[in-house]
Amino acid sequence: MAAASSSDSDSGRAESSEASSKWLDAHYDPMANIHTFSACLELADLHGDGEYKLVVGDLGPGGQQPRLKVLKGPTVLSESPLPALPAAAATFLMEQHEPRTPALALASGPCVYVYKNLRPYFKFTLPQLPPNPLEQDLWNQAKEDRIDPLTLKEMLEGIREKAEVPLSVQSLRFLQLELSEMEAFVNQHKSKSIRRQMSLPSVPVFLEASGQFDVEFRLAAACRNGNIYMLRRDSKRPKYCIELSAQPVGLVRVHKVLVVGSNQDSLHGFTHKGKRLWTVQMPAAILTMNLLEQRSRGLQAVMAGLANGEVRIYRDKALLSVVRTPDAVTSLCFGRYGREDHTLVMTTRGGGLIIKILKRTAVFVEGGGEAGPPPAQAMKLNMPRKTRLYVDQTLREREAGTAMHRAFQADLHLLRLRAARASVQALESSLSPVSATAREPLKLHAVVQGLGPTFKLTLHLQNTSTARPILGLLVCFLYNEGLYALPRAFFKVPLLVPGLNYPLETFVESLSDKGISDIIKVLVLREGQNAPLLSAHISMPGTRVQALVWEDPTCRGATGPVSHNY
Repeated sequence: MAAASSSDSDSGRAESSEASSKWLDAHYDPMANIHTFSACLELADLHGDGEYKLVVGDLGPGGQQPRLKVLKGPTVLSESPLPALPAAAATFLMEQHEPRTPALALASGPCVYVYKNLRPYFKFTLPQLPPNPLEQDLWNQAKEDRIDPLTLKEMLEGIREKAEVPLSVQSLRFLQLELSEMEAFVNQHKSKSIRRQMSLPSVPVFLEASGQFDVEFRLAAACRNGNIYMLRRDSKRPKYCIELSAQPVGLVRVHKVLVVGSNQDSLHGFTHKGKRLWTVQMPAAILTMNLLEQRSRGLQAVMAGLANGEVRIYRDKALLSVVRTPDAVTSLCFGRYGREDHTLVMTTRGGGLIIKILKRTAVFVEGGGEAGPPPAQAMKLNMPRKTRLYVDQTLREREAGTAMHRAFQADLHLLRLRAARASVQALESSLSPVSATAREPLKLHAVVQGLGPTFKLTLHLQNTSTARPILGLLVCFLYNEGLYALPRAFFKVPLLVPGLNYPLETFVESLSDKGISDIIKVLVLREGQNAPLLSAHISMPGTRVQALVWEDPTCRGATGPVSHNY
């Protein structure tokens, strides 16, 4: 153990010394009071004098006071309030004549604000989508003082849970307020029109753009449903969809590869068509990601800030460098800052600011930190010699390859045909715990509790429709009366409200003293119909029978009951 600990500490010191040999510590302020994420950091020459500034869309402490900050070196050059929380910041060129001073675009709420020379220049509001009519009616009633704030909150919560059209930002902010703050919020916003801006299958959280708007461009949108949608020019619907196994926490494009960070502590590389290229496991949770581009050496890599206080730099799945920080990094940006071409700017979870400068002599080499795959993966295996049987089978496959392939295809098509027939038969006979009809959207599953001979059987019946209740259902049990006894084998089901789970309980008594078990069939019926809506087969557990035989205390020294298990 001591040897292992010493080796770990030696490797840690080696990584730290390796990282420190590439980076110079320029500035560290743990009390900078900057709370933001990577999309709201931008390095730009805002005045055209060759002095690059740091633009920060600051969320403020607790997300209450969003501000736009501009830093020159370690000091704040200017600071202005924002009407809503910032979402992203970028710079672009608006003019063709010299000097070409870049403008700043800041996304905040439903608007994009354009600043020129750090002054408001233009405001672009995203086109609105039609709001939920029920939500609009509630706010109209609040405007006319026909509904109180508490009732408004209850009705909006009901709409959010059941309606297909999502709520507006105004309603979502209202639902987050305390009871004492609701009345003031309603009085302030009841005269405003509600707005809604969403058009993808789910809410996008990360965007990555490539190409030119006038020629051809491609957008990658990582959404909260765990999918990444690819959109191209003049496409109203996503062209490709990358389904992830976990929620995305970062999205960066490196050349033609989309690098995605997931909340399973891993990095994944995908093509634009959704093919997975590689996966790298991280030692801690990923908090933020961004692109590192060193144009003088033609290097593009991805930076990942981890919860353990590390910033790891990867080119594909090869680890190039590890930078350790005194606090977990929540946002990072790499580029020209001041007059230094290669500067790494980081903000920490506690609001600190860290600035590091890459040495001009530094070279990123694969294997500068831990390698992505283990070294044993590159070692060749000692393959055994080819046997006579292997050679005979190879010759047989060469000679009869066509016939073998045809036989395999015939068996495969026969298997698919049988599976399709079984699926159709199950749907027609309602041998499924989920209803296949749109008129009766039901879902059923059963739970058996107990060791016997009396079991508790709970049926969970749910109406999966969005707005229509279901009435007039019956539940029937089919079982072997020689093995089981039920107090009620047939009963009515109460009104099923959409979205609620209804537990229906009954007791099953096992009549067999030999531990024999059987299947109990559950049928959900509609009054006046002979075919069941859905059914379930419950495999009952065996009964453990314990008999007590009292023996004579005078016989063989016995002092009480003797237990026998069957």
